[in-house]
Amino acid sequence: MKKLIPLFLLTILLSCSNDDSSSNIPDEKMYFPPIGSSTWETKTVASLGWNESQVQPLLNYLEEKHSKGFIILHNGKIVMEHYFNGHTANDTWQWNSAGKTLVASTVGISQQENLLNINTRVSQYLGTGWTSEPLNKENLITSRHLLTMTSGINDESDLVITPNLTYLADAGTRWSYHNVFQKLMDVVAASSGQTFENYFNTKLKNKIGMDGFWNNGVIYKIYHSNTRSMARFGLLAMNKGKWNNEQIINQTYFNESISTSQSINPSYGYLWWLNGKSNYMLPGSQTLFSGSIVSNAPAEMYAAMGAADQRIYVVPSRKLVIVRMGEASNPANPNFAVSGFDNEFWQKINAVIN
Repeated sequence: MKKLIPLFLLTILLSCSNDDSSSNIPDEKMYFPPIGSSTWETKTVASLGWNESQVQPLLNYLEEKHSKGFIILHNGKIVMEHYFNGHTANDTWQWNSAGKTLVASTVGISQQENLLNINTRVSQYLGTGWTSEPLNKENLITSRHLLTMTSGINDESDLVITPNLTYLADAGTRWSYHNVFQKLMDVVAASSGQTFENYFNTKLKNKIGMDGFWNNGVIYKIYHSNTRSMARFGLLAMNKGKWNNEQIINQTYFNESISTSQSINPSYGYLWWLNGKSNYMLPGSQTLFSGSIVSNAPAEMYAAMGAADQRIYVVPSRKLVIVRMGEASNPANPNFAVSGFDNEFWQKINAVIN
């Protein structure tokens, strides 16, 4: 019997060690859902030690705020997935300006394939006269200026047609949220010799298993997809452009995308919104506000944000991707990009995850 006791204790210790290892969530391998399959591994709120009693208040809030689709991923696996107001997992919905990040990503892929350089003037790809600016001012505008909202083009009209693209300031001297970013789609098309959508589908959409399509909206092309496709792109973004073993978007470029891109609005990268900066600007305003764009959210968060509160929030240290699709949380004030919805939403999320 005396000889068995150490063996027995050793067995218990090994068992405990194995249990601890399997529940060590930070060391869990990142999960990527398979391409061309509806299979997606899940985990529970309880397994993460989150507050289950606050789940229903969060879902109630989302439903009250006219949401349609909602997903939380942890380490790539679905923890929560819910649909509201008649929406289903297979239904598509518009990303609005959250889709700008898809354009930024596609531009990055084009650059890594040596089809374009974001520091080259746009007129090299589109020809002169793509704006109504004086030629010497038009030639100041690079693709990087379009990525950072610093083209200097007059922002009085959201309709991007040549007569509206008039001079307001030298490129790089003024930040202003403007739909002229869509000219990047033309740059990609011209440099790749194919339509933007074909290039995007081949180089990005199909590689991570998204569904969806670009639809001609009233003022620019808007991406539509189901909620899981939005989550797939968020997962790619959390992994800095890498999907499983393939680096789809060059990591150096992606890191630039989620870093302050100019000195005027520290909270803006390459069409991504950045939290945790000292100040920020908002669409339609030249006012510089103090603090983070979403004070209730983690400082490290970067986000794809679109009108009517289309959202992809990415929090790498916590391995979180959070997606919200739907109608405007406040129909009387639909806003563009950042809105008061974000802080309220994060208050509810924090009650669950903290």
